[in-house]
Amino acid sequence: MSFPEDPSALMRAALAGNDDAYRRLLLHVAAWLRRVVGRGLAAAGRPHADGEDIVQETLLAMHLKRETWDTTQPLEPWLRAIARHKLVDHLRRRGFTDHVDIDDHAGTLAAPGGGEEGASTDAQQMLAALPERQRTIVEAISIEGRSAREVGAALGLSEGAVRVTLHRALKALARVYRGEKA
Repeated sequence: MSFPEDPSALMRAALAGNDDAYRRLLLHVAAWLRRVVGRGLAAAGRPHADGEDIVQETLLAMHLKRETWDTTQPLEPWLRAIARHKLVDHLRRRGFTDHVDIDDHAGTLAAPGGGEEGASTDAQQMLAALPERQRTIVEAISIEGRSAREVGAALGLSEGAVRVTLHRALKALARVYRGEKA
């Protein structure tokens, strides 16, 4: 975090009853949240118009749940998790999803030469555009049918990290398919 003061120390002082520390923490956290939420909305292709609502919801959740923060841990990951959940909740309420039903596009997915061999070659070329780790994860999960947990164990990654990498790889593949820069 780019705080002028240590946010974890401010939160500890606030939990001990220091109102001035809590006021300073809220000012710094609000500014930081505006940047974090703005980036999240931009990544989802959404306007920044509702950003302040998400910031306020996050600050309220931080206030209501402040006793659940582990004072031996840094504050930023805890705050970032709250902000992420509030952003996701906001996007869901607005009907945002990244899901595309493949059946709706089945006619447009056929290879130009018609036939599985051409489609396989196209898929291999598209996969080759991905960084090695993303390609490995896509192949293991989407082609080999392995679970995120299995892939994570094999690569030394958490299941969550595998899912995030898979999601990013699939978005990159979609851009490659549309002819955009990966």
